[in-house]
Amino acid sequence: MPRLALFIALTALPLLAQRHKAPDSTPEILAISSEPDPARKLAMLEKLGVSTGWALSQMQQLYFKAGNFDKALETGDKLLGLDPQDWEAGLVSLQAAVGKKDSDTVLKLAPLVTAGAKRAAQEPKKASDSEEQAQYMATLTKDAVAYAEYAYSAVALAEQNPAKAVQVIEAFEKQNPQSQYFASTVPKYVYAARQANLLPSLFAFADRAWARGAFSEELLLTVADSLLQQSKEPEKVVQYAEKAAEVLTAKPKPEGMADADWDKKKSASLGLAYWMAGTTLASQNKAPQADKDLRAALPFIKDNDQLNGTALFYLGLMNYQMGKGKNPAQMAEALSFMQQSAAIKGPVQAKAIQNLALMKREAPAPKKK
Repeated sequence: MPRLALFIALTALPLLAQRHKAPDSTPEILAISSEPDPARKLAMLEKLGVSTGWALSQMQQLYFKAGNFDKALETGDKLLGLDPQDWEAGLVSLQAAVGKKDSDTVLKLAPLVTAGAKRAAQEPKKASDSEEQAQYMATLTKDAVAYAEYAYSAVALAEQNPAKAVQVIEAFEKQNPQSQYFASTVPKYVYAARQANLLPSLFAFADRAWARGAFSEELLLTVADSLLQQSKEPEKVVQYAEKAAEVLTAKPKPEGMADADWDKKKSASLGLAYWMAGTTLASQNKAPQADKDLRAALPFIKDNDQLNGTALFYLGLMNYQMGKGKNPAQMAEALSFMQQSAAIKGPVQAKAIQNLALMKREAPAPKKK
C-alpha cells in the first residue's frame, strides 16, 4: 500500500471520531471510551447496539483496521444515511472499497470524498479547535483528495472487466488528469479499451491527452496503429507516430527494468513508430518526409522481415522518384533498396521484383564495395 494510503489508515481513527458528539456519560460509554484494545472496544460497541453517529463512526474505523471491509462499508452506509455529506465516513469506506477492489463503490465515493474534503479545507478555523486539530484537518483534507485519486488508480489497475476499467479511468480523468496517479492508468486504459472493443473511446481519450500535452508512447502507438489498420486519418497516424518516436527517444529507462529489456522494448517501439510514419507518408507521396522516417526505422526493424521489406520497398520508390533524371547516385541507391526488398519474403516482395526490373532499365547498378 502506498505511503499515502497507509498514513490515512493509521492516523484517521482517533480524531475522525471526534466529529460526532459522544452520548451522555454512562458506565458503558466510559468503559468503551477508555478501552485500549481495538477488538474488545469493537465488541463492546456491538453489544451496546446503538446507531448514533458517535458509535457508528468508531465501529466503522475499527472494522476497517481489523480488515473487515464489508462491515466497514455497511457501517459507512449507515453514517451516510445519517448525513449524505459525511465525507469522512466516505473516506474510510473508500479505503475499504480499495481493499475489496470494488470499482463501483469507488466510483460512487471518490467524488463525494473529494468534494467534501475540498469544502472542509475552505472552512475557517473554529474557535474551539486547537492548532493541532486545525493542522490535522488541513493535512487530512489534502490527503483525502489525493487518496480519492489513488483509489481510482488502484481499482482501475486491479479491475478484470475491461469496460469497467475504462469507466473508472475516464471518471478519474474527469476529476484530475494531472494527478500523480493518473499516468499509471494510461497503459491499462489502452489495453482495456482494445479488449472491450471501445476504439472510439480510445481515440477520444488520445485526443484529450494530446490536447493537454500528455504524451504516452503506448497510447500514441496504439492509436496510430489502429488508424493505420483502418486506413483512417493518415495525418494523425503520422502525427502520433512521430510524437511517439520523439517521446521514446527522450525517455529514460523505467525504474526497475533491466537494461536489456528496456533496449529491446525501446528499439521495437521506435522501429514501429518510424515505420508507421514513413510508410504513411510514402502512401501520400511525400517523398522527403517519408525517406527521413523510413531511414530512421531501418536500424530498429532489420530483424523484422515484414516491416523491413516494406520499408526498403518504399525507400526504393521514394528515392527513385526524387532522383529520377537528376541524381544518378540517388537512383542507384533506390535500386539498391528495391533489390534488398525483392530478396525478402513478404507482402511486397512480388511488387518489389516487378519494380526492380523496371528500375534497372533507368538506374545504374550500385557500385560494388
